[in-house]
Amino acid sequence: MSATVAPWIAAQRQTLLAQRGHAWLLQGPSGLGQYTLALELVRAWLCDAPTAHGACGQCASCHGIDVHTHADLCVLMPETQALALGWPLPEKAQAEIEDKKRKASREIRVEAMRDAVEFAQRTSGRGRGKAVLVYPAEQMNHVTANALLKTLEEPPGDVRFVLATEAAHELLPTIRSRCLGHTLQWPDPAQSQQWLVEQGVPADAAEALLRAAGGRPDDALALARAGRSPQTWALLPKAVARGDVSALAGLEPAQAVDALQKLCHDLLAQRVGAQPRYFSPADLPTPPGVGPLTRWSRALAKEARTAEHPFNAGLMLESLVAQARHTLNSRH
Repeated sequence: MSATVAPWIAAQRQTLLAQRGHAWLLQGPSGLGQYTLALELVRAWLCDAPTAHGACGQCASCHGIDVHTHADLCVLMPETQALALGWPLPEKAQAEIEDKKRKASREIRVEAMRDAVEFAQRTSGRGRGKAVLVYPAEQMNHVTANALLKTLEEPPGDVRFVLATEAAHELLPTIRSRCLGHTLQWPDPAQSQQWLVEQGVPADAAEALLRAAGGRPDDALALARAGRSPQTWALLPKAVARGDVSALAGLEPAQAVDALQKLCHDLLAQRVGAQPRYFSPADLPTPPGVGPLTRWSRALAKEARTAEHPFNAGLMLESLVAQARHTLNSRH
């Protein structure tokens, strides 16, 4: 069998492999394993000795996927994502980036999609068919998506597609309608904590990191691997209420905005009598009124749109904390 995957991914893999279809759309919030499940489907489709439970993990096909060199697999990602996950870029794109002619793209480039369409027309090299994996699918612009659409409508020969997305609503309706849809399942919290411990996260940190990630195990693991401290997370709400900028130390602007959006969410939940999701109730300051919190929520949403490209990251963090302090200390 292939490398052990989380039990909730394995269960969904078995369900999907039991169904027929040339194109799947895996959707749901971040951190639930869309990419992992997509890759598991591709491994099983191309495997020389697949079972109802997935790929064998031992054959030449499985090895080719493990080392990212399988001739019958085309992986479509933004170049930034491909580099982060270790998938090779086309020679021309790699050379342009290395020669500083341009930066790695954050979108799935139309040139890459045209290469994928051409790949779909070719005969399978190993005789087990071909597969195209698109992740995150919402990073296709309209030109790129339209280039894929024709091939999805009339797939040539033995090619299968799996699109994985955290924002299915951003995809063209025509793309969604050409695929079988599957919504990622939320794992049981106890199961998620056990899995995090198996990945090397200390047991006493797993629960807090899972809460900080809103119950999403992949995101919780990413927090652990980034060295995030549960203790620092617990202190953040009251620290920003005091105007302490060091509460956001070490965070990129986009991560800081995300943390403050989680805090705003929990305070709004508390204000209307619901349970907070990301922080322990004891760690939260007394929430201000719904009006100030709603205005803060809108302001943070606006900040999120430009957080990847701040004019000055230090000034932006100071501004964010000043805004938070003002909101959390308003009493009307």
